[in-house]
Amino acid sequence: MTKSTRRAFDASFKLQVVLMIRVQGLNIGQVCRDMRLGETAVRRWLAQADAEQLGQPGIGKPLTAEHQRIRQFQAENRQLRGDVDTLKKASAFFALELR
Repeated sequence: MTKSTRRAFDASFKLQVVLMIRVQGLNIGQVCRDMRLGETAVRRWLAQADAEQLGQPGIGKPLTAEHQRIRQFQAENRQLRGDVDTLKKASAFFALELR
């Protein structure tokens, strides 16, 4: 028995599959069979694309470059806020030491 490996797809491929279904009007099941994709994964990609169109974060990795950058900026913002909090605590600590 051979063990199958999990395939990984990049965002551009996922977006192409979504466009094939949404724009060209192809059947989800047929696209999945033709491209040897799992129907559950494709339905998740469709849900992610729908969420992104509504301006929501969605449930998976972003499909569009714009939403990928938004997620990146949000992560960077969280990191910087944490750094600011750490610096505030450190300055309060050292202010007490100087007294």
